[in-house]
Amino acid sequence: MRRINKIVLGISSILLLIGIVTLGIYLYNDYRVKHAIIKVELIDDLDIEVYSDIKLKKLIKNINGTIIKDEKIDTSKLGKKKITFEYINEENIKVPYTFYIYVVDTTPPLINYRDTLTLYKGYNGNIMNNFFCGDNYDDEPKCEIKGKYDVNTVGSYPVIFQAQDSEGNISTNNLTINIIEKENINIESNSEPTYTYFNDIINKHKTKDTKIGIDVSKWQEDIDFKKVKDAGVEFAYIRVGYQKEIDGKYLIDEKFKRNIEGFNKENIKVGVYFYTYASNKKEIKDQVKWIVKQIKDYKIDLPIVFDWENWDKYRDFNLSFYHLNELSKTFKEEVEKYKYKAMLYSSKYYLENVWLKQNDPVWLAHYTENTDYKGKYKIWQICDDGKIDGIQGTVDIDIMY
Repeated sequence: MRRINKIVLGISSILLLIGIVTLGIYLYNDYRVKHAIIKVELIDDLDIEVYSDIKLKKLIKNINGTIIKDEKIDTSKLGKKKITFEYINEENIKVPYTFYIYVVDTTPPLINYRDTLTLYKGYNGNIMNNFFCGDNYDDEPKCEIKGKYDVNTVGSYPVIFQAQDSEGNISTNNLTINIIEKENINIESNSEPTYTYFNDIINKHKTKDTKIGIDVSKWQEDIDFKKVKDAGVEFAYIRVGYQKEIDGKYLIDEKFKRNIEGFNKENIKVGVYFYTYASNKKEIKDQVKWIVKQIKDYKIDLPIVFDWENWDKYRDFNLSFYHLNELSKTFKEEVEKYKYKAMLYSSKYYLENVWLKQNDPVWLAHYTENTDYKGKYKIWQICDDGKIDGIQGTVDIDIMY
């Protein structure tokens, strides 16, 4: 029994000693931290624009040591934000530091600038659908026409198109609304239609690093797939389907089955796109599931394309540019879950102004001989008036890099 008591006493003494040493270390370290030399000089302007892609080090001008982790700053919410980090100072002591930034929104809404808007007398549509208006942060900026005009009276009306977001940022545009009689509009034209011939695109743009292709839907009717292959088509994008307006059903393209089977038979590489009116992430997930169901039995060589281009009705979606970009991000994530790749389709203007920094491959729509788009893109839709043997009407022509 005495031996056991001695063992217990010995263990207790050891534990007590460990406790004293641990407490001593803690108090010593606490003393060192409290008396450590901290020299942190922050940048002069700590008003940080909302959604800025910025890391901790960018906010610090000078520091007497090394930051342990250069974390990305969350700038998704406006207002005062507490930033806390740790660094190893010049005395080799790990010390904490706290400061505050202010996340602000100083970016005015984006509107499409135009000098005039000409309408028929008696116009009964939604005049606001003639304008694009959206904001980087505000889901519902106030977009309005300031000034008087009368769609039932012929005349010219000088007005101001104005947009204001929740932070008071304003964009304005002076324009003239012209109301004219219908008979004053000459809808006849004696000029012959012009086309872009597929062979001309091959001659100008075909290299060892490019492929020339087309994108098709029901509007191209019944395609002769052998003839388009013989004409030099190396890939084709096929519309798998489309959404019928906001909150509408998902409808398969009437020619999808025929098109994908025809291109597959000719061993022409294919991808698919879906024209969407999605306004939330759940809808995106449902659409991707629907798309995969339609294509799962076919050979798909190229990415599935997110085709969102409802700019004339943009205000009806109540989406900031940030939240619209989140839809594109969700589309990519969902597509990759099914082991496919994703791509974003859009025109030059919206790629430059609405779609924020994109990590997805981009399908650029820009109908010009030489695009001046500065961003990266995988495919360039160069025209919508293409002519090729095997398709009776016109078709979009694309260059893949």
